[in-house]
Amino acid sequence: MPKHGMVDARAHHNAMMDFNDNPFIVIWEVTRACQLKCVHCRADAQLEPDPQELTHEEGIDLIDQIYEMNNPMLVFTGGDCMMRKDLFELADYAVKKGMRVSMTPSATPNVTKEKMKKAKEVGLSRWGFSIDGPSPEIHDRFRGTPGAFELTKEKIQYLNELDMPLQINTVISRYNYDYLEEMVKLVTDMKAVMWYIFLLVPTGRGQLDDCLTPAEHEKVFLWLYELSKTAPFDIKTTAAQHYRRVVFQQKAREQIVDKNNIRYEDTLTKDMASSIDGLKRAPKGVNDGNGFAFVSHVGDVMPSGLLPIVGGNIREKPLAEIYRESKVFKELRQPDLYKGKCGICEFRNVCGGSRSRTYAITGDYMESEPFCVYIPEALRKKATNRSL
Repeated sequence: MPKHGMVDARAHHNAMMDFNDNPFIVIWEVTRACQLKCVHCRADAQLEPDPQELTHEEGIDLIDQIYEMNNPMLVFTGGDCMMRKDLFELADYAVKKGMRVSMTPSATPNVTKEKMKKAKEVGLSRWGFSIDGPSPEIHDRFRGTPGAFELTKEKIQYLNELDMPLQINTVISRYNYDYLEEMVKLVTDMKAVMWYIFLLVPTGRGQLDDCLTPAEHEKVFLWLYELSKTAPFDIKTTAAQHYRRVVFQQKAREQIVDKNNIRYEDTLTKDMASSIDGLKRAPKGVNDGNGFAFVSHVGDVMPSGLLPIVGGNIREKPLAEIYRESKVFKELRQPDLYKGKCGICEFRNVCGGSRSRTYAITGDYMESEPFCVYIPEALRKKATNRSL
């Protein structure tokens, strides 16, 4: 996490942003083609581009539509976004409009030093690579491709030589749960500016048996919080919304006071997620469909790539209309309507649980996060009253 006192100007500018109107971040799956065979792949990627993927002209129009929604962050992903032939033309167009653009390519021979130079010249703000284990044995097994670990290290060395900001993405699962301390050393040695942690969601090729238990999730969150105090890189989590709750609780216990001398436990009812999770990026808690939108390679708009419910297609409706008016997006932006303990949890506005994981496990994106151990205050009080 950023050290105390550091403030992201963009987040401050968007402090009053209404996620009912505009997302904070849009992920565009520019292609589903990829040469890797990752065991957890959300996209169930294929070797060749889909002939139905958005054309260059449609991509330019999509970028214009995204920009008009209060210019959110834009991330090019895949598949392997490097297999999109006009990727840098699209990136150049977006950057020249004044958009903050980053990409998450796969570490394959498609990623050359020349392409990295081109990305830097275009003005991409960050380049993300995935590393899911501290050794070839773990990473290559997870990525389903022998030699992927060494190839990734080689590409990261190129990136460091070009002095481009590096983000390392890691999916935490049964494969690497016992090697997280070793991962910290690796992320540090590779000079990453951010460690982007994903908690496995059993969708696509991801399997439920590969997920951590609820107790293990909690243990990872507590460990990440302690790590964030000393790590030389920022930490961000995805599909782990309850990490915000853990950070909130830990800060409250430590009696942390912010610059306005407002104790964190006194701000619980306010939308203070940017202070709570320490990221100071999003003005409030981003969740699937709530500040977050995903556009597939064929133009389907979903709450996230891990929550595969289509709200509409940009070939038929404008992105803004889909985001603002489709049923799934509107419901996801109403934490008070969540079912079970999530709906009555005092942290529902800053956490809300992973709607993707909830849907993958229960089939209902409004149900309670099944991998959270926390018992809301309302339920504890109810149990106490019964015992009296």
